[in-house]
Amino acid sequence: MRAMAPHVWALGDPRTEPWQEDGTMNATTGATQSAHPERPGRSDGVCSEFTVYTEIKPGHADALRKDLAALSSGSSDKDSRAALRQIGTLHDARHVIFDNDTRFMFASVFDGSWDTYIDDFAQTVVGANFDKIFSHSVGFPGVADPGVKDWFVAHQAPAEAFVSSYPDLTVQQIWKDQRVDNAFQAVLDTPEFRAMLDNPANAELVATPAFQKLLEEASA
Repeated sequence: MRAMAPHVWALGDPRTEPWQEDGTMNATTGATQSAHPERPGRSDGVCSEFTVYTEIKPGHADALRKDLAALSSGSSDKDSRAALRQIGTLHDARHVIFDNDTRFMFASVFDGSWDTYIDDFAQTVVGANFDKIFSHSVGFPGVADPGVKDWFVAHQAPAEAFVSSYPDLTVQQIWKDQRVDNAFQAVLDTPEFRAMLDNPANAELVATPAFQKLLEEASA
């Protein structure tokens, strides 16, 4: 039986990744095995890096700088952050203009597969932002172009070394940890919690190593 060639996803195509079987955009909560062709870039635990270098079109550096500034101000920033919350896999991203306004770098850290990461952007306002930013780069075909992934791969330079401070934590897990910590801190501030600690009936629970560790971490 002849093996079937792997399917190559076009940007924005619907997928059935393990965390997207219901057809909606849901972020991964851990490391996954991609069904797509091997992509450039290094990984550390659940985190992967993505770095693209492009040539800026002659005379476009100021326009690119203006578009980048617009991304981080006003309603554009709010829309972008809402989209990033929806995607839920981006740890960080940075845009750099260098070599006397002739070259541009986009670098980011994300969870999950490379293809899913690129595809998810096309389904939100982030895709439109990508179109605007990379339109100042020589040869960029546009986010909707079927060959855009090949263009990104051709301009991607994998890191020689990549290290994450939290390789076992996805963006979703970090957000959850933050929500749990905020909720617990709110409980610690209540007089009811202090009364519970001082109640002799709870002395055995409070004295356990696990509970003491909880209090220690909460006060750190």
